Amino acid sequence: MTKFSFNLQKIHNKARLGVINTAHGEIRTPAFMPVGTRGTVKAMLPQNVKATGADILLGNTYHLMLKPGAERIAALGGLHKFMNWQAPILTDSGGFQVMSLSHLRKISEEGVVFSSHIDGSKHMLTPERSIEIQHLLGSTITMAFDECTPFPATFEQAKLSQELTSRWAKRSRDAFKIRDGYGQFGIVQGGIYPILRKISADDLSKLDFEGYALGGLAVGEGQELMFKVLDYASDMLPVNKPRYLMGVGKPSDIIGAVARGIDMFDCVIPTRSGRNGQAFTRGGTINIRNSKYADDNSPLDETCECEACKNYSKAYLHHLVRVGEILGSMLMTWHNLAYYQDLMNRIRAYIAEGKDFDFEA
Repeated sequence: MTKFSFNLQKIHNKARLGVINTAHGEIRTPAFMPVGTRGTVKAMLPQNVKATGADILLGNTYHLMLKPGAERIAALGGLHKFMNWQAPILTDSGGFQVMSLSHLRKISEEGVVFSSHIDGSKHMLTPERSIEIQHLLGSTITMAFDECTPFPATFEQAKLSQELTSRWAKRSRDAFKIRDGYGQFGIVQGGIYPILRKISADDLSKLDFEGYALGGLAVGEGQELMFKVLDYASDMLPVNKPRYLMGVGKPSDIIGAVARGIDMFDCVIPTRSGRNGQAFTRGGTINIRNSKYADDNSPLDETCECEACKNYSKAYLHHLVRVGEILGSMLMTWHNLAYYQDLMNRIRAYIAEGKDFDFEA
């Protein structure tokens, strides 16, 4: 059986090139994980997501525990079988969704009692239950249960949140069933305060997680402040373990974060933007709804090899999106995911060649 391991192949300045070995296959890093919230990447077939170059998907503990339920998915053979995705899956712990989506939530030392955003039913999520759910799902990479520190937060608020996250991290680690090829990542909190980030990173490093995530960023602080935190926070993490920046981001966010030592990313931006008619291209973003594309026979991006660019014109995509056809969402999403994976490929090639990369490149 494959051991869960991180092979760091090269460091250029602070950018890192590597491979994570797991029970479900290899993850080339820096990696972008398409978001499959409810057991599907919206508007995509699993094999088409794979064809874009994605090595790993993200699944969502909060949404899957509510519907169809973790025990049900386990009885049906686990999330990989359930959604027909045989490569690695990382599941978030549910902490962020409990904080952002649920109403009437009550946080205690034990965990969080919250009301479902679907039907108002009451649930309790503790570190132990979050880890149990992720185990039932069969997640390749399990995330520790944390309290996502909001922005803005005072030093005192961020400190209380960081301390609770450290205590929950210990309970999450104790609840995790160690198996070959499976890993668990701890989540560093501490807001925008260097001393709190350092304490959090030290607390989590002692627990010897298989990887480490930076949480509580991309929550409204803006790119400049996020980069300022990454300038020091990534250096606080073990060199020989993967580093994951949660919920990021736009292409420029990813490039800047890779340059600051981050290995893994996830974000709804490429899929959500695709469904809303926005395409990412090497020439910048395109709003396909714009009437100037109604007679444009050229592809979204001349350099792209995706299904949308090889076979369809901007005019056709404009028509599909304007009339609300499902195929419009499918093709636009396909293109955006292909663009993001191509971006990661180019980033990996730059690091391998020891070339500096900037936003323009």
